[in-house]
Amino acid sequence: MHEMSLAEGVLQLLEDAALSQGFTGVKTIWLELGQMAGVEKEALRFCLEVVTRDSLAHEARLEIIELPGQGWCMQCAETVAMTELFGACPQCGSHQVQVTAGSEMRVKELEVY
Repeated sequence: MHEMSLAEGVLQLLEDAALSQGFTGVKTIWLELGQMAGVEKEALRFCLEVVTRDSLAHEARLEIIELPGQGWCMQCAETVAMTELFGACPQCGSHQVQVTAGSEMRVKELEVY
């Protein structure tokens, strides 16, 4: 389950930010999660609960902002909606689609104290 290592990475990011910015706790984490990031949302929620116990984010609320998938088709030169990596272009059927959005995961914002 790679969601555990992702959750540990988020906690490390929070701890590093707390040291550099001088906050002592986290109330809310806004996490952007692309539709094609390959991350199971509920597994990530569970893993974050586990790794943040006894940490500065032990009571933090997780808000997940889902980002849609998008790609650029090299065949028809169009920006298209995507739901899966390596999927076909919904307009021309080509598999020469370069992902341009929806595969990322990032902490967008924190509410801290």
